[in-house]
Amino acid sequence: MTEIDRNSCWYAVYVRSRYEKKVHRMFLEKEVETFLPLLETWRQWSDRKKKVSEPLFRGYVFVNIDMKAEHIKVLDTDGVVKFIGIGKTPSVISSRDIDWIKKLVREPDAVRRIVASLPPGQKVMVTAGPFKGLEGVVVKEGRESRLVVYFDRIMQGIEVSIYPELLSPIHSVGTEEQDEADLY
Repeated sequence: MTEIDRNSCWYAVYVRSRYEKKVHRMFLEKEVETFLPLLETWRQWSDRKKKVSEPLFRGYVFVNIDMKAEHIKVLDTDGVVKFIGIGKTPSVISSRDIDWIKKLVREPDAVRRIVASLPPGQKVMVTAGPFKGLEGVVVKEGRESRLVVYFDRIMQGIEVSIYPELLSPIHSVGTEEQDEADLY
């Protein structure tokens, strides 16, 4: 493992509108580790219907870099606007969040839509299935609950469909801390 590998972290990069795939391709050409979560959807035009790959998070591409050594390489890429963060400090995206996003992309039928903010409701944890351990907020009850998984570092959420029997309520801060401790 090189020195750069030890210091690398995941960051979200904001890109120009509809430049996600172009920027992703340019990062690969520059040998920057990158992740662009895509979902296959059907698009209807007046003359045809076609299956297309669209970004899960419009305007975002993820990079795994050593900030000190490679940030210029990222910012010097056509279409890149800025790193996502607080003020001028880029926010580190945890590997755990990247892994969850990868899981969500592998289950495209469960993903419904992107939500801009975290709605009120019961905070829950998924107890079984491919999303086991994932935390979120229930936004709709019924045969299939709607669960919002919110990634606060990039201020984006994803709504997924999940059966209510796979959800366990998170009651207090102490319980949440215990659940996180159990995961490590």
